[in-house]
Amino acid sequence: MAQVRNYRDAGFSTPMEELEWRGLINQSTDKEQLAAVLNGNPISYYCGFDPTAPSLHIGNLVQLIVMRHLQADGHQPYALVGGATGLIGDPRQSGERTLNPKEIVAGWVERLRTQISRFLDTEGDNGVRFVNNYDWIANMSVIDFLRDVGKNFRLGTMLSKETVARRLNSEEGISFTEFSYQVLQGNDFLHLYDEYGVVLETGGADQWGNLTSGLDLIRKVRGTSVNVMTSPIITDSQGKKFGKSEGNAMWLDPTMLSPYKFYQFWFNQPDDQVVKLLKVFTFLPKDEIERLAGEVEANPGAREAQKTLAWEVTSYVHGEEATRQAIDAAAALFGRGGDLRTIGEDTLEAAIEGLKVDDGEGGRTFAQVAAGDRVAEAGVKAGLFKSVSEARKTIKSGGVYINNQRVEDQDQLLAEDDFLEGGYALIRRGKKALGAVRRAQ
Repeated sequence: MAQVRNYRDAGFSTPMEELEWRGLINQSTDKEQLAAVLNGNPISYYCGFDPTAPSLHIGNLVQLIVMRHLQADGHQPYALVGGATGLIGDPRQSGERTLNPKEIVAGWVERLRTQISRFLDTEGDNGVRFVNNYDWIANMSVIDFLRDVGKNFRLGTMLSKETVARRLNSEEGISFTEFSYQVLQGNDFLHLYDEYGVVLETGGADQWGNLTSGLDLIRKVRGTSVNVMTSPIITDSQGKKFGKSEGNAMWLDPTMLSPYKFYQFWFNQPDDQVVKLLKVFTFLPKDEIERLAGEVEANPGAREAQKTLAWEVTSYVHGEEATRQAIDAAAALFGRGGDLRTIGEDTLEAAIEGLKVDDGEGGRTFAQVAAGDRVAEAGVKAGLFKSVSEARKTIKSGGVYINNQRVEDQDQLLAEDDFLEGGYALIRRGKKALGAVRRAQ
């Protein structure tokens, strides 16, 4: 797993210097005050994660990495998994959220707690402490909420929050439920300040309005200044929100997104993005990232920076063994080393999912074959050839491989031992054209 270093070991003179160099600070309260707080005695800080899905994604990973940096610097993290706010959901840029059943949200709370514990130290003097706002919100009556909390918020300020203002100007508008979210989150900060002495809240840039609600509430009712800090929303070179692929989040749960696909996502990042991502998503020291930046300029074809990024992030999220399997699978698929027969079924399925062919009914599936079928015919079914005669000619010229073994005979048949885990067989044309078939059930 990725080695986590404190700011000194990473080559920086202060925690604030490291966070700023890595591009992990977008907005904050007074920077000089925040820098002094982070460079002083250990403080308690928190970040909230709402269980609006059964897994966190790489947008959440940015926050976990910020928390891990601060923890490595000696500060005390509190991870708030919002069992109460998760029942409501913070306002999205567009459209009202669908409210999930209470029992579903409760299950997701536990899943997220388990996930978060993989990324933050759970032992030692500053091991992460978990809190759930359902514990202090669920028993609060409407009257108590309005009198003790709501009276401290001004409507004009609430309406001016960026997301709220955007939703008010949309056709759909915003419900009172989502409008009240910022009050609940502000109350969370107050509760954690009172109970545990938490003086810093972190979050994504789109949470700035919610974070400052807590800041203002504590100042008003306790007369104390606390701090908030956001990290930028990571975007790709086209400005699209980073971590989205065809509208789907890059999940951290391996059952929702395979380690193979996760690794490939990072490995395929373009040269103009990879250094930025190394700063944000890895704990590599400054001099190593600067060296990799030089390699991008001097020898981009080697893709050393992309390989390092993919290894560091995937091993941090999924562990070293799963990462090695992902690397071995990619190499084995195209005959660059590794044994296809050692690849587990789940990894193999994830690696070849894109090799499905049209099923004739508007969907995609793997072509069905059987032992005894000719390899040439299987190649046609896999979409590698337009005809059997074309496949036979390519076999004769030595350009067809079954599971990376060259096919020598134009009439060669598929044997039982040609099928890998899950009943798959891989057919390759030349160096790069890959197809897959599956043994008929």
